Amino acid sequence: MKAAVFRKAIPDEEEEEVCNVFDGEIDHSQTQTTSSRDTKNNLNGFFTSLLSMEEEEEHDTKKRARTISEEENVDTNRKKPRAVASSDVTGSEPVPQQRRLWVKDRSRAWWDECSRSDYPEEDFKRAFRMSKSTFELICDELKSAVAKEDTALRNAIPVRQRVAVCVWRLATGEPLRLVSKKFGLGISTCHKLVLEVCKAIKDVLMPKYLQWPDEESLQNVKETFEAVSGIQNVVGSMYTTHVPIIAPKISVAAYFNKRHTKRNQKTSYSITIQAVVNPRGVFTDLCIGWPGSMSDDQVLEKSLLYQRANNGGLLKGLWVAGGAGHPLLDWVLVPYTQQNLTWTQHAFNEKMSEVQRVAKEAFGRLKGRWACLQKRTEVKLQDLPTVLGACCVLHNICEIREEKMESELMVEVVDDEVLPENALRSDYAMKARDSISHNLLHHGLAGTSFL
Repeated sequence: MKAAVFRKAIPDEEEEEVCNVFDGEIDHSQTQTTSSRDTKNNLNGFFTSLLSMEEEEEHDTKKRARTISEEENVDTNRKKPRAVASSDVTGSEPVPQQRRLWVKDRSRAWWDECSRSDYPEEDFKRAFRMSKSTFELICDELKSAVAKEDTALRNAIPVRQRVAVCVWRLATGEPLRLVSKKFGLGISTCHKLVLEVCKAIKDVLMPKYLQWPDEESLQNVKETFEAVSGIQNVVGSMYTTHVPIIAPKISVAAYFNKRHTKRNQKTSYSITIQAVVNPRGVFTDLCIGWPGSMSDDQVLEKSLLYQRANNGGLLKGLWVAGGAGHPLLDWVLVPYTQQNLTWTQHAFNEKMSEVQRVAKEAFGRLKGRWACLQKRTEVKLQDLPTVLGACCVLHNICEIREEKMESELMVEVVDDEVLPENALRSDYAMKARDSISHNLLHHGLAGTSFL
């Protein structure tokens, strides 16, 4: 291209010199008289070759430009998403994909079978430790507290199924993975439901079904205990039991149960439940959650009942029958614990054991009905008092509605009582106990089994 441009600015004579340089075929021996025709022919041949070179260069340039353009188009197509590429082919706008919610499909055959109206009453009671009518009562009471609304993503779990998950878990003590399989729910969902329903039971049902008796009820309680033992003014039987737990991460020594460890030859950790029980086996007062290393008298001193009785005069002139591990107080009556007891003292201890049996049997039904209390649970330590409280409330509901429990489910409660360091803390109570013992023996109210 430069030669062509340069060619237009050069005279004829110089064109010959340039031609000589580039052509290389012109003979220098030729004279200047060579005909103009030959010169024109040679120049025409040179210019023709230049034009051919220009055309070839232009052709090569266009070819290279076309190749680069094609490569750029290929790269652009590769970078485009599939939806856009298909839209280029079809000529239509891309259609956005609809979002899908993935939910694992689990079998609910067992729970669906239990939910049928014709499901046998005995099978239902064996699974949930209560009759269908009691279960429906609990569901109705908790409906406002545990019900959830359906969402755009999924339907809410029904109230009956929520309550059933919790009750079956407490009744059997089975691990959460088995609860998940039974009810067709996720493991984490079952764990959450158990805690939610237990909290609802504590908040909604405990104030209604776990109360200190009023004046009229106290009179009935006193009369019933007097008929059993011959001891007047007894309004409750007090007992403290231990529930095994997994070794906590903090304060391990506080929850270490030395007595259970020595008896079972296995390291044991526990949490305590102190309860006052009426003659029907219904809990009227609870103190839950103190570490298992504490003795019965220490747990009693931490309870709200102790504060109300000592400071508020709740039990003035009344007795709560305690065990050997409790101290003798103005309102706590305990058996004699010294050596070489007299006949009068033996007679009194025998009658006190009959009152204590009421509380022990109540705890035996509690642990038998709710098997989760017999084994170390997966529940965290901070959530355990709520779960234990829910078990006690459900126990009260079953006892009040006179739900019969199978004899093979009954558990014998064994808790090693430790005598308190200061067992005699009230002169009034010491004199009153001696008087009660004398009346039992000399009025023919004491039995003769101690002989």
